[in-house]
Amino acid sequence: MKHYIAMVIFVLLIMPVRASAQTPPDLTEVSMTEMREMMSTGSLTSLEVVNYYLGRIHMHNQQGADLRAVISLLDIDQARALAVELDKERAAGISRGPLHGIPVLIKDNIDTADGLANTAGSWLLRDNYPSDDAFIIKQLRAAGAIILGKANLSEWANFRSTESSSGWSSMGGQTKNPYDTTRSPCGSSSGSAVAVSANFIAGAVGTETDGSLICPAHINGIVSIKPTVGLLSRDGIIPISHSQDTAGPMTRTVADAALMLTVMAGYDERDEQSFASSIDYTQALKEDSLKGKRLGVVRDLSGYHSGVDELFNTRLEQLRAAGAIIVDDLTWPNGRHWDNAEFEVLLHEFKFGLADYLATTDLPYRSLADLISTNQTYQSRVMPWFGQELFQMSEQRTEANVEQYLAAKERAATEAGEKSIDALLAEHNLDAIVAPSGGPAWKIDPITGDHFLGSSSGAPAVAGYPHITVPMGLVQHLPVGMSFFASAKQEALLFEIAYGFEQLTQARTVPSLQPFGH
Repeated sequence: MKHYIAMVIFVLLIMPVRASAQTPPDLTEVSMTEMREMMSTGSLTSLEVVNYYLGRIHMHNQQGADLRAVISLLDIDQARALAVELDKERAAGISRGPLHGIPVLIKDNIDTADGLANTAGSWLLRDNYPSDDAFIIKQLRAAGAIILGKANLSEWANFRSTESSSGWSSMGGQTKNPYDTTRSPCGSSSGSAVAVSANFIAGAVGTETDGSLICPAHINGIVSIKPTVGLLSRDGIIPISHSQDTAGPMTRTVADAALMLTVMAGYDERDEQSFASSIDYTQALKEDSLKGKRLGVVRDLSGYHSGVDELFNTRLEQLRAAGAIIVDDLTWPNGRHWDNAEFEVLLHEFKFGLADYLATTDLPYRSLADLISTNQTYQSRVMPWFGQELFQMSEQRTEANVEQYLAAKERAATEAGEKSIDALLAEHNLDAIVAPSGGPAWKIDPITGDHFLGSSSGAPAVAGYPHITVPMGLVQHLPVGMSFFASAKQEALLFEIAYGFEQLTQARTVPSLQPFGH
């Protein structure tokens, strides 16, 4: 299998690489934006960046802290050759784009046509070698990015079992939180978030249906934005729900998230919800961007952890002092009436969307039923801890459920969007809604599964609206995030607010990568 071969080659060659004439510079916490500036002045090369990140991955992915954030890496000779080529182009005055020579990692449910399998974390898809890049991968390559490898994830993007352990997959094992390796990284974009937080990479791509960007980002102390559904094409991404699925950037800074989102956005005729955008989101990163912003506090989205609430209230006071207008003690006008409808939509769309994806592959599976049967055949390998209840529930959906599904789809989107987010924004003349992103990381527990305390991801995910999380600080030794969300296509506004909050608080703490818990 190509990805295993790549890893073996890397292990054999990494010591000669690191022992070469010049040791790679220490790029800990160096942002993509800073790398661009350093490369433009000649003080940093793409080859040095690639070597540095390969070294970090070698030290802490399956050794050291044993984070299990990366499933596969590009062949080392290929990666270095790409870096050298891009360095030569830059020296000749050629720049492919704003990510010229900068490596990124990609969640392993996104197609890349470079010899890396797209597995969704499942051993069943170990031989799924796409013949074409996903649309957003083409955008990244066109901007000069190097696709360095694939990041681990919750198997099938956390849509296989009702009792799953976030960050576990039969391909990559259990991803671990870099702040405390006994604790969950959340999911499903677990590896992408952990890799960025642990300085395995400066930027990665994740995906979200409901919480899969926001939760791992906030729990691992980084930035991520879930964009409006359709801003980023879903072409070449193993689906759950075409109503809610989206990719998104995962970075350590708001500026880098804005940079990556700008690069990946673009109209794609193969995605029926795709829309064109020519916005450069980096232009939204302004000084004094908090002054006069009206931020609504939905108290329904807090109250599940006293430490989070205390920190959140402290940050609200800082926002107020910076000129933001805090409209407090708000509640959802109609309560949370979208959960059951959302679940019905996901079950229905997963079965039929997955069959459409499988039809584009050379795999021996053509349906969800095929995967359920094969999972049972290889149960000890792919289901040692938890089962496939969600697969089985989704398989029960038929064309006879279409009318019921369409009604649920309309109800979910209306309740979460028009009747909740939009209603609050309009009634109180708000720019955005602010809330804690979620609770601190819980202990990894593959037997009884995840132990969520609460989150803010539901309404914007179901409505298809943008949602950004930024590090808010620590609760004990564990990071938590601050969320800002608004109506559709308001990414630029959210970047303004998030950037102001980030510059005000500087709340990210670098994990020490201790290979043990606290």
